[in-house]
Amino acid sequence: MAGSMKGTDSLDDMQILARAAALARGDALFPALVQNVARALNASEALVSQAIDAAHVRTLAVFVHGAPEPNYEYELAGTPCAAVMQGETVHHVSGLAEQYPHTAQGYEGYYGVPLTAADGEVLGHICVYDASALELTERQKLFCDVFAGRAAAELQRLRAERELRISEDRFRDLFDEAPIAYVHEGVDTRFIRANRTAMRVLGLCDADLPNLYGKHLVPDTPEAQALAHAALESIGRGNDTAGVLVQLKRKSDGKHIYIQWWSRPDPSGAFTRTMFIDVTERVLMEREQKRLQSQNRYLQEEIKSVHNFDEIIGASPGLLRVLENVRRVAPTDATVLICGETGTGKELIARAIHSAGRRADRPFIKLNCAALPAGLVESELFGHEKGAFSGAVQKREGRFELANGGTIFLDEIGELPLDTQAKLLRVLQEQEFERVGSSKTLKIDVRIVAATNRDLRKAVRDGEFREDLYYRLAVFPIELPPLRARAEDIPLLVQFFVQKYASRVGRRVEGVDPDTLMALARYPWPGNIRELENLIERGLILNSSPLLRIPPEMLAVAAPVERSELAAAASTSFAAGEEPVVDIEASGLHHVQREHILRVLKATHWVIEGNSGAAVKLGLKPATLRHRMKKLGIARAAARQP
Repeated sequence: MAGSMKGTDSLDDMQILARAAALARGDALFPALVQNVARALNASEALVSQAIDAAHVRTLAVFVHGAPEPNYEYELAGTPCAAVMQGETVHHVSGLAEQYPHTAQGYEGYYGVPLTAADGEVLGHICVYDASALELTERQKLFCDVFAGRAAAELQRLRAERELRISEDRFRDLFDEAPIAYVHEGVDTRFIRANRTAMRVLGLCDADLPNLYGKHLVPDTPEAQALAHAALESIGRGNDTAGVLVQLKRKSDGKHIYIQWWSRPDPSGAFTRTMFIDVTERVLMEREQKRLQSQNRYLQEEIKSVHNFDEIIGASPGLLRVLENVRRVAPTDATVLICGETGTGKELIARAIHSAGRRADRPFIKLNCAALPAGLVESELFGHEKGAFSGAVQKREGRFELANGGTIFLDEIGELPLDTQAKLLRVLQEQEFERVGSSKTLKIDVRIVAATNRDLRKAVRDGEFREDLYYRLAVFPIELPPLRARAEDIPLLVQFFVQKYASRVGRRVEGVDPDTLMALARYPWPGNIRELENLIERGLILNSSPLLRIPPEMLAVAAPVERSELAAAASTSFAAGEEPVVDIEASGLHHVQREHILRVLKATHWVIEGNSGAAVKLGLKPATLRHRMKKLGIARAAARQP
């Protein structure tokens, strides 16, 4: 009787049950399935399970005697479900307890269907139990198979959803924790999402993201705006942007940073995926390298000019006073104004101040203010931005930036235009300036040494030079004596230039003709030391004998000046290491030579050797000087005698 009742079914009832089960979704599906399967097959118990492994399953829904039961796990061994999980449909009309005495006590009928995925994998099973025989019609079995298919589809969906969630979590971790910055943004640069690296690089917090536009992080400078404009145009055309350098301003502290940017617009045109890395250190390092290369090229050019502190030759009182002033002012950072006629060696004195100061290992940068057109002086001093004026095809650092930390030498300072004088005054007062075409203020630490051959006081009175700038420059003025006031230094200078240029022009010179020395000592030297240097080089080129002679016609026509006795006699001290070749009366010669050497020895505190020793000042080798002192009877003790 019971078996016949189990085998009856109603098509309308099963359709209603199927529609009810079809309406269920997600977590509600499996309880609805087992409830409707139990009702459709007239069974007292039903369950649906999911495979844990080959030997265990976990129930997803259990229905017993008209009510749901808690889920549980169980072992497949010794149960009819084991065969179902192998992919078989199993039907025991009766005798279930006899066949499975350890797991099916109290049950007679059983029907189980595997939940099979599209690839054949058994995901779980659905089954019904009953304490009486379980006879099923084909329609009931088909109904159960349909429910099994529905359950298998839901398990596949849940598995795919779970795998997708795991994948999303994994990729979310990759997105958030990636060392490279990622940003999803609209084509209008509005931020949609940014990973942690992007937030850190751009100085953002979560509160910044709503209504944040990437273009608002671009600094308001021509260079930064041009870079960003080119990149945004590419995105607007739907093109990939690869490796573009973009300058941004970090939101948290306003610091300028540089990023290398890759962007791929979505085919929908609604947003773009952006990836970038922080290359600020690299860009700044490259710029510093370029600055150092520029500075190095400048210094290399300076080296070619063969300027050297050792070339300050002479022992005249005027020059010794200058060198004493250099010694006093060099260790300070005081601004120095060097005044003197053209060719008196103002640049050598400037270099001596730099070399003897605390900035000696930093750059010494010079600019001849008279050698540039008025319109370019400001650009040379302060630099310019790209596009600041016609011909400014790239950004350029000025001399003040190159000299940062060191010394800048402004030669011919009196030739500066008045508008540039005002900007230079600001540098002296505030140690800051702006490049031409830029509003950004740059701070520097530069010592200024200026030089002029003009009378700046007269220029101030005539309105050609700012009075306030003059007093700023003349903190420590140094006046260089002209060569005509240093006649006693002419023999030493002649010897130095002969030694310097003789090998260059391929001449071997053993001495200087005494008449030539007398003529040189009488000449007024309007061009000062530079004129003397050029004259000696030209004379060496034209001279063919071991004795240097300079024809009178090579000297410009000028009124002679009275030659001092010291200059006339000191002319014989030329030949280093050899006896003098000038034949002058011994009595006068020895006396003047002795007085001259004594004066130099006293000025050098009787130091003979070394760069500041008497031998160098006299243009002699130390051994030659000692021989000369012995011959002239010069000794330190003797020098103290009245």
